[in-house]
Amino acid sequence: MRGPDFDVDGWCLNDGEEYHRAAPATFWIPTREAREALQPGDLAKLIFRISVDDPDEPVAVERMWVLVRERTLDGYLGILDNDPDALAENDEFWSGIELPFGPHHIINIDERDEKTIHLAAQAPKRCWPRA
Repeated sequence: MRGPDFDVDGWCLNDGEEYHRAAPATFWIPTREAREALQPGDLAKLIFRISVDDPDEPVAVERMWVLVRERTLDGYLGILDNDPDALAENDEFWSGIELPFGPHHIINIDERDEKTIHLAAQAPKRCWPRA
């Protein structure tokens, strides 16, 4: 399964481990063990690079929560749990879409509860391409 691509999808995920390596004293991330052990219903915070229609600043960077739906060979499939602030109305990128991500993308974790476990079992508004 392919990951999000900035040129194809208009957005992508930044590597949280790179941010941590660049500033370990000020950019904390959960342990690798914790980032590899998420289960359906857990929430993972990721950093998104988003293409926007602004000639002065054509790329927005936002931190948003993703609800883990399932584990994959490369990491996880999740559902975006936020709407990006950088985009007004859009047809492609909104709360409820499915997206793949890996442990290296995760910058924070919020543990599951009954509500999030139930939400993780729901179908996404738009599925990520499997081919």
